[in-house]
Amino acid sequence: MLFNVRSFVSIAKPTGTRKQLLRQFWYGPPAQMNVHLKGQDLLTLQNYTADDLKYLLWMASDLKQRIKYKGEYLPLMQGKSLAMIFEKRSTRTRLSAETGFALLGGHPSFLTTQDIHLGTNESLTDTVRVLSSMTNAILARVYKHNDLELMAKESTIPIINGLSDLYHPLQILADYLTLQEHYGGLNGLTITWIGDGNNVLHSIMTSAAKLGMHLRIATPKGFEPDQGITKITEQYSEEYGTKLLLTTDPLEAADSANVLVTDTWISMGQEDEKKERLKAFQGYQITMQTTKSAASNWTFLHCLPRKPEEVDDEVFYSPRSLVFQEAENRKWTIMAVMVSLLTDYSPQLQKPTF
Repeated sequence: MLFNVRSFVSIAKPTGTRKQLLRQFWYGPPAQMNVHLKGQDLLTLQNYTADDLKYLLWMASDLKQRIKYKGEYLPLMQGKSLAMIFEKRSTRTRLSAETGFALLGGHPSFLTTQDIHLGTNESLTDTVRVLSSMTNAILARVYKHNDLELMAKESTIPIINGLSDLYHPLQILADYLTLQEHYGGLNGLTITWIGDGNNVLHSIMTSAAKLGMHLRIATPKGFEPDQGITKITEQYSEEYGTKLLLTTDPLEAADSANVLVTDTWISMGQEDEKKERLKAFQGYQITMQTTKSAASNWTFLHCLPRKPEEVDDEVFYSPRSLVFQEAENRKWTIMAVMVSLLTDYSPQLQKPTF
């Protein structure tokens, strides 16, 4: 028997609009989640529940499939504008936000401290109040996390953390999407961090357990993660039944790891500490010797830009390295954040297994 879409829509019309029914016919009814993120800020993943995180990853997967692979045009940001405040230079955060917002039909405005009066002739409070009246969201890449908290207090629109000294949530969402795509799920994976106790690590620490992932951390003495965040991570590990290890031994941390992760040892603003840091991090370079302690299905992540002392070429450019897929996914996850915080759109494709 031939099935006619027009007849299907006509027969089923009482239960929904024609557009909704056509979507359901082509994509199937998506699983529902009781998640409502519209109007919220994204300062840290600590404030997001397990379902919130899964929803954002589902949204990112949905947008990537529909736009990249199906060639659909989704002008979900049409008529909306994004203020992008960047105190620090950037490649991936700027491109992912700027091109992603434009791809969705919106208008991004890139603003550095050289472009606006921020902190020079105008207070942060006044700047944020002005931007709140002219744009729909503010993405800020700043030095001090306290500045983001002040922005959230003074603004009437969502504030998105593009990086601060404490957290880098957008990066970690991209990491999780990459692992989801590679492994087909996140629950039960073991992530090993070898390097500095920095903002990227903090974002992993405040979210991994919520998705059922175990965490093993190796940092040199004096470069451990923030103590307050460590306490929160210990609580999450107990609550979600995951394993947590903090050590100074990279090989101990790498034991049975599915994912090996590192980052720059010298962040922007730490250039004066370079000599001291390079000395402290001796033995922390990820090499093929490190991977021998890992699980047989190990992969490697790095948020970039990468320095050879952090990971050698053999690992960085190996087939197990997911760094360039990870970089691209910055775009899809930041688009997912913007769509979730600014619209009522729900994912149309089936929810992935987490």
